[in-house]
Amino acid sequence: MDTLRARMLHSVPWFILSGMTAMCLLQGVPVRSGDPGFPKAMDNVTVRQGDSAILRCTVDNRVTRVAWLNRSTILYTGNDKWSIDNRVILVANTKSQYSIEIQNVDIYDEGPYTCSVQTDHHPKTSRVHLIVQVPPRIVEISSNIAVNEGNNVSLSCIATGRPEPVVNWRYLSPKAHGFMSEDEYLEITGITREQSGLYECSAANDVSIPDVRRVKVTVNYAPYILDARNIGVPLGHQGILQCDALAVPAADFFWYKEDKRLTDSRKGVKVENRETYSRVTFFNVSEQDYGNYTCVAMNRLGHSNASVILFEETTAALTPLKGPGAVHDGNSGSPRCLLFAPLSLLLLLCLSLLLPHVQF
Repeated sequence: MDTLRARMLHSVPWFILSGMTAMCLLQGVPVRSGDPGFPKAMDNVTVRQGDSAILRCTVDNRVTRVAWLNRSTILYTGNDKWSIDNRVILVANTKSQYSIEIQNVDIYDEGPYTCSVQTDHHPKTSRVHLIVQVPPRIVEISSNIAVNEGNNVSLSCIATGRPEPVVNWRYLSPKAHGFMSEDEYLEITGITREQSGLYECSAANDVSIPDVRRVKVTVNYAPYILDARNIGVPLGHQGILQCDALAVPAADFFWYKEDKRLTDSRKGVKVENRETYSRVTFFNVSEQDYGNYTCVAMNRLGHSNASVILFEETTAALTPLKGPGAVHDGNSGSPRCLLFAPLSLLLLLCLSLLLPHVQF
């Protein structure tokens, strides 16, 4: 029986025996790596997906035959190529080195590779492990979203890569600092209008530059009026009333005088509506134009209004700072003299104002 077994083994090609030895190695059976004639393979090889990997096996003059295997698949034996993969080529077959190159490496190339040699009629093996690193890539991310103020928002960002990438969320705002979430998911509870804008997902694993994608979050809210001021205009001059408001979606503006809506159809009046403000221009102010006007800003979420007064300005020097006939000097307890009046009136007025304050 031993003679028959020996004959059977003798008829099997040496590299098949090497493959069998390699299979034993992969299954945990040790080989005699301390033998002087044992081939020396390089350490584990780490390459990035798409790059080339060179697998080197150092041999000496006692080696008569050599081969490279991937698991149980023979890639090369000597100068003869057994692999049908065009990416696998022979780099060196000398008395000191036997090397192959795998071009355009992909994930499925990862795994153990075995260098098998024949020396003194005994097959020996050495193994190297090919590690393929994959740059980070975001494969799924939330779409741009529009929500009403006060609602909750959930954003997700799924990424792949080897090693597994670290995923972070960041709010792109001058006031924001650091990461909002060091996870694939970002949860915002009761979002406010100040939190609208761009949110950036970054996936990184140090293999290459991070993969970055952005999501736009739009927060809808009802209009609120920022500014609407009273204005004084002399009779016959041009006067402009303006109303500034913010809203998402943008507000529609309407102007009313008492119960009547102002339009461009009114002679001598022009109404201009923009995204954030509305303006009414009176080209030649008449007595009928003076009065109280109401600006209304409206969108589908609500409305806001403000009252604006167009009043007659009779003397330029006495132009009120705010409101009809109102003077705000910040010191209402001090007596005041009116300037630009006739000298006789000025003296009488000043004396009447000052005498009550004189202490005898």
